[in-house]
Amino acid sequence: MYADVQMFMGKLQQLINCNDNELINNQSILCERPQFHLLYEELGSMIQTLFNHEDQDLHNFEEMKKLKKRFKAAAEEAEYIVDIFLSAVHCRNNRYSPISNVFQPYLHLEVVMRSIDSIKMEFMTMRMDNMKMDASQRTDRLQMQSSGTSRSRNSIGSNKVKEEMVVGFDRDAEIIRDKLAEDGKHLDVVSIVGMGGIGKSTLANKVFTDPFVVYHFHIRGWVTVSQTYDKRDLLIQVLSSIDDGLELEEATNSQLHQILHRSLYFAWHAKLHGLIHHLQHLTEEESWKLLCEKVFKGDECPKWLIKPGKQITKNCHGLPLSVVVMAGVLAKEPRHKDVWLKISYSVHSYMASDKKGCLETIALSYHHLPLHLRDCFLYLGGFPEDYKIHSPWLLWVWMAEGFIQEDGNQSLEEIAKGYLVDLVDRNLVIVQKRYLSGDIRRCKVHDLVRQLSVEKGKEERFFLKIEPPSIGLCDIIRKQINKLRNQNKVITTSKRRRVVTNQEIDIMSLSHPPTPSIRSLLCYPKKTTLTDNITEFIHFFSLRRVLNLEKFFRSFALLRVLHLDKSKLIGFPPGLGLLVHLRHLEIWLQSFPQSICNLWNLQTLFVSTSSSSMVLPSNISNLVNLRHLTCNADFYLPSIEKPMKLEVTTKVVLGDGVDNFQKCFPRIKRLTSTLYSGEENDFEVLHYLQVLMLIGPGYSRRNHIRFPATLKELTLVRCGLLWSDMSIIQSLPNLEILILKDNCFEGTLWETGEEPFQQLKFLCLEEFNIKKWESSSINFPCLKELQEQDDVGNYELEIIIDGRKMPSCVPKCED
Repeated sequence: MYADVQMFMGKLQQLINCNDNELINNQSILCERPQFHLLYEELGSMIQTLFNHEDQDLHNFEEMKKLKKRFKAAAEEAEYIVDIFLSAVHCRNNRYSPISNVFQPYLHLEVVMRSIDSIKMEFMTMRMDNMKMDASQRTDRLQMQSSGTSRSRNSIGSNKVKEEMVVGFDRDAEIIRDKLAEDGKHLDVVSIVGMGGIGKSTLANKVFTDPFVVYHFHIRGWVTVSQTYDKRDLLIQVLSSIDDGLELEEATNSQLHQILHRSLYFAWHAKLHGLIHHLQHLTEEESWKLLCEKVFKGDECPKWLIKPGKQITKNCHGLPLSVVVMAGVLAKEPRHKDVWLKISYSVHSYMASDKKGCLETIALSYHHLPLHLRDCFLYLGGFPEDYKIHSPWLLWVWMAEGFIQEDGNQSLEEIAKGYLVDLVDRNLVIVQKRYLSGDIRRCKVHDLVRQLSVEKGKEERFFLKIEPPSIGLCDIIRKQINKLRNQNKVITTSKRRRVVTNQEIDIMSLSHPPTPSIRSLLCYPKKTTLTDNITEFIHFFSLRRVLNLEKFFRSFALLRVLHLDKSKLIGFPPGLGLLVHLRHLEIWLQSFPQSICNLWNLQTLFVSTSSSSMVLPSNISNLVNLRHLTCNADFYLPSIEKPMKLEVTTKVVLGDGVDNFQKCFPRIKRLTSTLYSGEENDFEVLHYLQVLMLIGPGYSRRNHIRFPATLKELTLVRCGLLWSDMSIIQSLPNLEILILKDNCFEGTLWETGEEPFQQLKFLCLEEFNIKKWESSSINFPCLKELQEQDDVGNYELEIIIDGRKMPSCVPKCED
């Protein structure tokens, strides 16, 4: 919920402390440093106060939610004011800018600071009221809550579980039961994980009430822990479930701890790491059985209803709660074929719009998401149905949007990967394809989960989603904006900052009349491209029409994400250099202009070109936040003013004025480099490098290559190395993936010798010129997969391991 606030605070830190960037260190900004510093301290204090407090006795939960929303709105307003100020300063200082007066360079933070003070005072008042509460009254209140909650959860809740039809869990229950009861010195811990509504509680109850489990365990307890809970209530629930004869209402918290400790002392013998059981969706047969049991209560389904009924269960995608919801609908309808056919045709849209049914149940997954994952999940609602999401792109955009919280020494990309994996583990995202490293390459979202994301996104005012319009697009946007303005009397910029559409829209219409500044414009047209619209977009930023540019710039000045790779540009439009808040830019260029280095907030920059190489300007190091720089051609770097914080770059060629990669990119983690004859190739000094691709000219080379011990993945293409150099690669202690392509070594015989690849798990041989490969089993102690592919097909690779000829594995190898 406050990851974007953290990113804003990072920007404030740069404005306060960055003394070596001329784009930041101008007089207008320096004069405002005291205000930036005060705002930074206030935001940090409020984050500690509202989000990191551990006062479990604070019972004003709804009031706290309101305060957090108000704080987020105030922080967004502050960021809006600061960003408008920075745009104004940049426009006035930019020699190419004819629109210096579109914004005024004033920093008016008084209203925001008063709002933050008001939130702080209300929070302190709540705490004081809570502390003043009489101890006995508080105990009575908590006891009433505990006893009431315990009774409702243990009686009503348990009965509800018992009433449910348990279908398709027999094998799951057997696995868990056997794991819990297997003989051994230590007891087992089993975690059941899966999407909300998939039946975790039902399965847990099936195991809990299993006769064998009842017989095997002399102490059993059932407790439900919600997202917000009271410690005392939880203790009473556990103890009451174990022994309902205990008198607990008068016990102190310390006494409750002691009773629980005595009751569960056998838990000292539990294993630290247990089984994680991933609950799968129902099969179509299991779904059909569950539907019939719910609708017909043991009677047989009429033959004329079997076909439409099975189509309905198929559309439920194996989610038990979806099946149960549709069964409830069918049970109330006449058992006529036409009725069921009609429902089968509209089951998806019906379930998506039934807020009291399936979506509300699936929403359990959303409500149990940690705060830092919610924006990431809501972002998925912007994609069309069945959209194949390129995972790295998704991570980059999440970072640009400010969803990723900084955490220790991990890079933002690694943290973002963890967020995506977390959503996958929660069955909210489906993995379609992986890289050789195991990272997610492509993913998608289940239709029902996507619909949940869309509904929640609308509730949270997360984006403005433009559906097929029945009236003019301008009228739609105008009405939405007016509605937002009317709902915000104190804070004026709490608005949908993202515009999402699956339609072929006119981008220019978004700026007439000028709308509140748009942070993201996400377009996913189904068939046509946005080339014409992007051309018009570029036309305005080429500064040919100054009067219209003023109106246009006001709407798009705060853009963070921009894709312009659909339009081939001869030159870089000077007006784009005014978009100083861009964090993610994809663009087609014939040459790399110096003005692009004014975009000091850029984190990711992807350049496409028809040229074979592109010269980087020496002021490229002004991009102090740049982490990813890639191109489909070689980047030539003749000189550089200072080291950069790049973590990923492709095909960089160092000029005569640059000593080595370490001085340019000391933090580089992924690097693609072109090899040339007569060069020293020392990558050993790159202490963070994990992924390296070397592309050679295709002929014999005699240069020595040194690799860092941190290397995990190495790809060699047309390098012309000697097989004797392989011993250097074999000695790398952390190498897990080795990809050898297109005659990267000279000679037709590869003898691996006696030295092992210590950690190598994946080996790919593609378009190889060797005919014989002699190896030993000691060479690959950790190898899990070998792929060999020959597109030419003019030879057969002979593999000999420990003197025995082995069959060759020939699946397609992918990058």
